[in-house]
Amino acid sequence: MRRTIDWTGDAVTIIDQTVLPAEYRVLELRTVGELVGAIQRLAVRGAPALGAAGALGVVLATRAKGDVEAEARRVAQARPTAVNLSWGVSRALAKLPEGPEAVLAEALAILDEDERINHEASRLAAEVVLEHCERRPLRLLSHCNAGHLATVSWGSALGVVWHLQTRGLVESVLVDETRPLLQGARLTAWELAEAGVPYRIQPDGAAAAAMSRGLVDCVLVGADRIAANGDVANKIGTYGLAIAAKYHGVPFVVVAPSSTVDTAMPDGAGIVIEERDPGEVLSFGGTTVAPEGAEVFNPAFDVTPHELITAVVTEQGILNG
Repeated sequence: MRRTIDWTGDAVTIIDQTVLPAEYRVLELRTVGELVGAIQRLAVRGAPALGAAGALGVVLATRAKGDVEAEARRVAQARPTAVNLSWGVSRALAKLPEGPEAVLAEALAILDEDERINHEASRLAAEVVLEHCERRPLRLLSHCNAGHLATVSWGSALGVVWHLQTRGLVESVLVDETRPLLQGARLTAWELAEAGVPYRIQPDGAAAAAMSRGLVDCVLVGADRIAANGDVANKIGTYGLAIAAKYHGVPFVVVAPSSTVDTAMPDGAGIVIEERDPGEVLSFGGTTVAPEGAEVFNPAFDVTPHELITAVVTEQGILNG
């Protein structure tokens, strides 16, 4: 499978995640404006992939020969919750005094590092899972998409599934559909099908019931920002999953690259939560499903307190747990 986001020599290429699974489309983005638009409409998404997008946005800014720092800020501010976006921008921007080629080299380094880092993080997380579960084919539960499509390559939380699958230790994966944009049903299910991993899609609201019936051995999720104390911001619905998992004694494991850890953020209370377009909730498949004038609360993320998490795992090891 090709990289989710890459550099062709004169453009950023991305797999357009808004049209999967019906269509596999690759887009070429040649301006900062095009990249920012793709980030905001979730054509490219997932914390590690956004880190690469941030760095490549600085590359595009240097080639436009305008105010590079101002354009870089546009990229960094495209989505406020995922720390990797501003991390990628900052890392590439630090090379600006050395010239455009140095900026490009740094962005390409981030691309090359991503698969290795997430492969290692998910390998370590797989061992954490096996420390808390019986060594038999496991029933895993995933939320949103933390696979290949959320990274440059390989995946974070879904990368754990790939590791366990090669060892014959996956019975099936319960895939939360993940409202309102169905990143689970559209993207995670597509990745699992491509990899030949058995799965079932469930409504987000069915997760607690599945745990109560003994259908879940472990919950695996990614992260968009991890505070210094181990609180985790992730796709809306993660907090509720963690509460249900704690109640039912199900291990809850977070997997992310260390670039997702925001050491300047003491705890989750200070994490800015992005609120998205009400239309994502008021309509479904292009059809309006709510009364005219309905008010909407549509946060893209929530914060899970560290006390509810079994372990947060990065490529550097267990952050907490």
